[in-house]
Amino acid sequence: MKKASVPQFRRILLKLSGEALGGETGTGICPEVVNDMARQIGEVRKLGVEVVVVVGGGNIFRGIQGSEQGIERATADYMGMLATVINALALQDALEKVAVATRVQTAIAMSQVAEPFIRRRAMRHLEKGRVVIFGGGTGNPYFSTDTAAALRANEIGAEVILKATKVDGIYDCDPKRHSRAHFYDQITFREALEKQLKVMDSTAFSLCMDNKMPIIVFNLFKPYNLKRVILGEQVGTLVIP
Repeated sequence: MKKASVPQFRRILLKLSGEALGGETGTGICPEVVNDMARQIGEVRKLGVEVVVVVGGGNIFRGIQGSEQGIERATADYMGMLATVINALALQDALEKVAVATRVQTAIAMSQVAEPFIRRRAMRHLEKGRVVIFGGGTGNPYFSTDTAAALRANEIGAEVILKATKVDGIYDCDPKRHSRAHFYDQITFREALEKQLKVMDSTAFSLCMDNKMPIIVFNLFKPYNLKRVILGEQVGTLVIP
């Protein structure tokens, strides 16, 4: 069967965890991994797909862990938001090195390094073919970058959220610990809730479910997987209304 060569989506939101940028160890920033992410995003842009990215910061600092160690929760969350901006700048640098026009927008104003998040400006960047990276989460403590991804995806009219992970998709238990873990190639929001499958945190998941925003969970670390998803190949797990 001939593979599809036409993108199945016009505008996507790619959710990257901070740990993904850290490579095998999940800490710090791994240049090889970030460069590979930039290459994959560049491939998708060449297909004419509009791309926005939301990055986490867990490879540098995770707010909830900071609060468990005695830092006041709101302060710890703001520290985590700053970590996401560091990752956003690293990804921007890698993208520009492969000639992909990029803008970073942050939910917390820091005009010397990035634009403030302005929805209409972000939409305009997309129309001009630029990749837009959202840093700083939602700009509010007590909300994860999963929630930021769900919020931004709905705000900018994305057709799907692509949640990049280190596993092939959604399983009923950890496939690294259980050899008989069951893989789902497609599942509904209701089924995921009933089976208590951790696709995203509850706030983000509810926001996607209420607004009928599909999610594809896939392994970004397999060659060309992002492009394969965009072309409509069966990659990862599709979560549908």
